Amino acid sequence: MERKQSKIHYAWWILVGLCIIIGVSKGALNNSASLFLTPISQDLGIGMGNLTLYLSISAVITLIFLPFAGKLVAKYDIRMLIIFSIILQAGAFIAFSFMNSVWGWYIFAIPLAVGGTFLTVILGPVLINQWFKKRSGLALGILAATGGIFGAIVQPVVGKLIVSNGWRFSYIAIGVTGVVLVILATIVFIKKMSKEKGLYPYGMEEAEKGNQVTNDAFQETGVTMAVAKKSSSFYALLIFFFLITAIASFMMHIPTYIVAKGFTQEFAGNAMGIYMLGVVFASLIIGILNDKIGTKNTTILSMILGMASVFIFLYAASSSVMIFVALILFAFVTSGIGIIAPSLTSSLFGNKEYSQIYSSVSLGLAIASIVALPAYGYIFQFTGSYSGGLYAILIMLVINIGAVVIAYKGKKKLEEAGLWN
Repeated sequence: MERKQSKIHYAWWILVGLCIIIGVSKGALNNSASLFLTPISQDLGIGMGNLTLYLSISAVITLIFLPFAGKLVAKYDIRMLIIFSIILQAGAFIAFSFMNSVWGWYIFAIPLAVGGTFLTVILGPVLINQWFKKRSGLALGILAATGGIFGAIVQPVVGKLIVSNGWRFSYIAIGVTGVVLVILATIVFIKKMSKEKGLYPYGMEEAEKGNQVTNDAFQETGVTMAVAKKSSSFYALLIFFFLITAIASFMMHIPTYIVAKGFTQEFAGNAMGIYMLGVVFASLIIGILNDKIGTKNTTILSMILGMASVFIFLYAASSSVMIFVALILFAFVTSGIGIIAPSLTSSLFGNKEYSQIYSSVSLGLAIASIVALPAYGYIFQFTGSYSGGLYAILIMLVINIGAVVIAYKGKKKLEEAGLWN
């Protein structure tokens, strides 16, 4: 087969497709959602806490849907799942443009969550885990960085678009563009693994040389879901997922935080563009470090950089330059959801039942969104400041470091008990 003889392994073309799909879904759709909060709140007279409740509803749906999402990959055509998901997610954006009551956001949060959960939480880690038997950290880093590139381009555009054309038109423009781009990328790049067509994982040397590969070559090592759920590592990782998501959820409030500090809405859009450039930089660095110094050390370093970011937000946010610095440092934490979290799962439990374990610990992502997103909103609504939320983030970063240490001690116990095979 021609693909089999190609100098570029097909896994990298899968990554290209994923970069476009997740870049649109996460970098463009999800990340631009925060820019709409203040204009909608002011235009319709909806309190910030009440409005951000739609994000909590979305998180509840994610919580319900997650246990099933990982299983759908093996049961259905991956391309149809992607197309169906983007229609739900981007379609919700289009529907938001016609809403005049906060109840509209509550209702369409359901399709927004179902589509977004599959595209932004499950799709990337599962496909990269399948297609990359080596350099997976770099692949995850590139994937997360691409989301940052999309965001860096889209955030300033959306900010200006909202100012010049209003939030309703902007919702429609982003939604329609997202559907078109994702469907095209899916048709062109995404394929299922197939020995008959020479589509093997990257790092499977026999396949790359064109030799015959047995079924044993596709078997994975690690622990089963049943074993993982009985370990301290599983619950430490669940706590980590919960806290890192709660921390990263503050990103949705950063535009409002910036405006509250006396800056303009347009500056907030530009600042979020800088933040997304920070995501590009942080994602590549984290991906490289993950392969070089290990997931554990990379995670701890990211949490420390997050602490530095929070201190700047608390004590030096009057300077536009310092806001940019804080956003870049904060990107080292938010990027962790897309790189560190999947890598921790693989490092702690292996790949034997990766999709089931990852889907289960990802429940922490949804639970955190239910609590954290409106909590930050209500803190601002009742106090007029985000300081209380920022101090809470500092505490969560410290706890996360402890959770990682406990998780790796749990892994050592699993290995000593002979449960890794």
